[in-house]
Amino acid sequence: MNKLNITLFLYLLLLIPCNSSSQAFRKINGFSKAVNERLEIFLNSTITKTDRKVAVFDCDGTLLGQAPFYLSEEAIYSYAKANFYKKEDELSKVKMNYVYELLHPKEEYDYLQNSLNFLAGLSPKEIEQIGLHTYHEKFHGKFYPEMKQLLENLKEYGFEIWIITASTEVLYQGFINQELGIPKERIIGMKSVITADNIVSNQLMIPYPQDNGKAEAINTYIKTQPLLVAGNSRGDMEMMNLASKIKIIVNPDNTYIENGKHLGAMKGYTVKEYWNQDPDCLEVYCNDVNDHKISYASEEFGITPNQEHKKNK
Repeated sequence: MNKLNITLFLYLLLLIPCNSSSQAFRKINGFSKAVNERLEIFLNSTITKTDRKVAVFDCDGTLLGQAPFYLSEEAIYSYAKANFYKKEDELSKVKMNYVYELLHPKEEYDYLQNSLNFLAGLSPKEIEQIGLHTYHEKFHGKFYPEMKQLLENLKEYGFEIWIITASTEVLYQGFINQELGIPKERIIGMKSVITADNIVSNQLMIPYPQDNGKAEAINTYIKTQPLLVAGNSRGDMEMMNLASKIKIIVNPDNTYIENGKHLGAMKGYTVKEYWNQDPDCLEVYCNDVNDHKISYASEEFGITPNQEHKKNK
């Protein structure tokens, strides 16, 4: 074959459409036929997209079960019980006072600050290990299988997957990275200044990833509009409304009317009612059940269990 023929052959080869079989949608068991069809159409529409494809997820209640308690709280209370509870040294008294403040927050951001106050003084690695230990001891298997299938589909279609959580960033990065394979730098949570000698301080960094702060975190750290955003509560509303194509609400609450001074556009609605108005929002349900064989420090400290969510048949 001469050079001219080789050149012509290569040119014709380039004209042949690329095989996109690696970007084939896989049905998500547990999601309805209608939801699967919407997701398949959406994902296939992104195949030819050449710029960044970003999907953003809340963690607790969206990817990870929260019945009967939140992992971030359980991690702190378990560590407090093992290291400081009923001890009389000065450090233990200070740390247990932060636990008391967590149990009885006075202002909106007291919870964030006192979580950080409690963990401050440890290295990022030590805090990461607390999260990993809590996950493997009490929350292993609580990532929703339906949402894990969705993440795998997004990866197949070349999406950047990001997590934005109001929980402490270094507490969550280890077990999320280990379980879901999401790079730690794409797991954004409550951040604090880490000192030159690699110690976590109690100096909160803004934006606080809570309510409107989650949308600010997208603009600050991700720096592009996501195509898909998923959440489960009022705190995810602003970031979900940044999605340009698809929003996903997981186990939406329809029995409790959200209240407080930061309702915004959700005032007067339940979470379910609010999102049912949006044609771009898909409603999905995942099992979130309590393993009654596990002993939780949160219960011992008087935390009221979260509501268990059953799959909507």
